[in-house]
Amino acid sequence: MELLDDDIVPEHAREIKAEAREFARKHIEPNAQEYFQSGEYPEAILEAGREANLVAQDIPEEWGGRGLDLAQLLAMTEEFYRADAGIALTLQLASFGCEITYEHGTDEQCEEYIRPVAEGEQRSGLAVSEPDTGSDLAGMQTTAERDGDEYVINGEKYWIGNGVEADWITLYARTGDDEENPYGNHSMFIVPTETDGYEAEHIPEKMAMRASKQAHIEFDDCRVPAENVIGSEGDGFMLLADFFNHGRVAVAGHGLGIAAAAIEEAWDFTHGREEFGKTISDFQSVQHGLADMLLEFESARTLVWRAREKVAEEDNAGYWAAMAKTKATETAVDVAEQGMQFHGGRSVLDERRIARVYRDARIPVIYEGANEIQRNLIYGQAE
Repeated sequence: MELLDDDIVPEHAREIKAEAREFARKHIEPNAQEYFQSGEYPEAILEAGREANLVAQDIPEEWGGRGLDLAQLLAMTEEFYRADAGIALTLQLASFGCEITYEHGTDEQCEEYIRPVAEGEQRSGLAVSEPDTGSDLAGMQTTAERDGDEYVINGEKYWIGNGVEADWITLYARTGDDEENPYGNHSMFIVPTETDGYEAEHIPEKMAMRASKQAHIEFDDCRVPAENVIGSEGDGFMLLADFFNHGRVAVAGHGLGIAAAAIEEAWDFTHGREEFGKTISDFQSVQHGLADMLLEFESARTLVWRAREKVAEEDNAGYWAAMAKTKATETAVDVAEQGMQFHGGRSVLDERRIARVYRDARIPVIYEGANEIQRNLIYGQAE
């Protein structure tokens, strides 16, 4: 069974998809369970991904990357997340937030910060969520106050990928307090993690995607030069909203990869296990369950690839990105749960791939904007 076939993928993205599949089979799949159980950061696999030119390669060629477009990134994402979501997330987070700088920053910022990430010498991060605020972008309270030629940052960020490992992060912080224009109160900053007043620690171990590390960051009079503002002061909300449209298509790819893994496991198990003198797959109820899994998966994948085109063309991008993210990630949850049911008691064993997939599936419905927020966006932007 080949769920992630090329038929729906644009021709120009098929080569990178093949590269990603080969890399996943060689480096991710054989090590997935080990890293899941140990919870260690997969440094060696990240380095292999850099050597294979599969990490941080959305960065434009002028700054050292391959300039992969959204179709190529989605094709790669499907393959990585089918192999293992935790390791895949680490590979993608190595350049998290870079798009905001190379799309809206200065040439000087790109040369100093983007090029080293593309060349594998540094890694980045994106700091948006806070301990008491997740999806409310207008409500974030970490502040950046202008003081001469610097900004002084105070506050906290939570669930920050690479908050400890990154060489620098893109920070979303409050720079204004205009109640009549809440969408102009935040700005984006480049913050080197070695800056005084930047303190980060890993969040205690998670139930899923354990090979990916998130951090709690505290800013205590952390000073960065005014030249580290990305775009202009007050642009943060709009820059981030645009960034998330692309990001949510990528997260939809997370869902597709995880769903494919769940269906593969369920199919193999039900066609290999015997009960009452015949394989489980001979029972009509099981056949119907597998059929439903395939129906939901193919529906989700068709929607995601259509959304990819709409977002790339900036055609009501927020609507399509929210649709894709919601459908694909919830499909992953549903098929993973059905896969657990088919596995019976064996599904709870830690060494079973279906158990890892089931846990991993619960995460993408939350990050990059919880799906409840996505439904608000879908309704609000429907035309």
